[in-house]
Amino acid sequence: MSSKQSQQLSLSTRAIHGDDKVNVVTDVAPPLHVSTTYRYPRNPSDLIPVSGDETPSTTEPHVYSRVSHPTTTRLEALLSSILGGQVLTYSSGLAAFYALITFLRPRVVAISGGYHGCHGILHMHQKQRPDMKIVDLFDLAAWDAAGLGEGDVVHVETPVNPTGEGRDLEYFSKLAKERGAILTVDATFAPPPLLDPFALGVDVVMHSGTKYFGGHSDMLCGILAVRRNDWWEGLGVERVYLGSTLGSLEGWLGVRSVRTLALRVRQQSSSATALVSWLHGCLVDAPDVPEEEVELVQATIHSIHHTSIQALDPANGWIKTQMPNGHTPVFAVNLCTPSMAKNFPSHLELFQHATSLGGVESLVEWRRMSDEEVDERLVRVSVGIEAWEDLKEDFVRGLRGVKELK
Repeated sequence: MSSKQSQQLSLSTRAIHGDDKVNVVTDVAPPLHVSTTYRYPRNPSDLIPVSGDETPSTTEPHVYSRVSHPTTTRLEALLSSILGGQVLTYSSGLAAFYALITFLRPRVVAISGGYHGCHGILHMHQKQRPDMKIVDLFDLAAWDAAGLGEGDVVHVETPVNPTGEGRDLEYFSKLAKERGAILTVDATFAPPPLLDPFALGVDVVMHSGTKYFGGHSDMLCGILAVRRNDWWEGLGVERVYLGSTLGSLEGWLGVRSVRTLALRVRQQSSSATALVSWLHGCLVDAPDVPEEEVELVQATIHSIHHTSIQALDPANGWIKTQMPNGHTPVFAVNLCTPSMAKNFPSHLELFQHATSLGGVESLVEWRRMSDEEVDERLVRVSVGIEAWEDLKEDFVRGLRGVKELK
């Protein structure tokens, strides 16, 4: 099946068959290959000396696992089919972002908020390149004052960590292209089928595959997807020297997990949106919400952050265009006091108090545990695949537990 034919299949079908072209075994369940090195051909006439830099192989033969190996090649084939670009995987999301900035070598990077780890990577690059400038994503005057132009990077995280609020990719695509800049997006909070960044003018799509592509809180993975073959080859060559190749076990876990991506994400998105709708209904005194729940939520929650809340504003019609298949499974609540936020997770039974997100199990995090700049009242919520009604009752339990705190 050609790549064009594959793209005409549904996401769920591509998640099962996107790696068919690189499947050379008869096993129905993909095997785990653990070897780090692979035999050269026995026939001397088949021995082709290396010429230039080693590039990742999408087919046999493999030579050394730091370059490529069968398990991760299958995962990259699946992800390429799903994301609509050529994919390279990395040992973590931050390893992918480090590789991206190393490859592009921008003089100026526009970025704002979002995951603090990406800011840390940029500061590391500034140690080696003190002339690299970092400007605020929303300050266009600062862009131009810094000379942001051809080859520079506009990096957008959407939906943004930790609130789950969206940013308009078409808007930033227009601004970047006017200046000849490269638009990169961290779309971790909106995996397929929720968001297709390439359709909105993005040049590089990044994911922390640890989250929804992994989906079971048991693998670290970073993902870069591009549509320029020279970029894919260049990133692949540099990955060999960075040494940030994804491990065999993680590649196998990724293949297993991607098979159910669409099923999981649709359920998680639907449940998160239902929870947010209930909480919002309580805050605005919706007539169909029991008075007891209204009083409890209003006594404990100050505000809610989510793309579905943004979409209530007619000025944000772009959200429906950008995410036509549902909202992110992550949202955040600001409780009324820092004490309430700190104690809230300890009163829950179904939600587990832990960092990260995207797994089948629902998590909450008093975000101050891992981000020193965040509002101390903020709790991030990652919705899993449990029934949303059960999660709602758990939320009620938690809010009751902190209602009397100041």
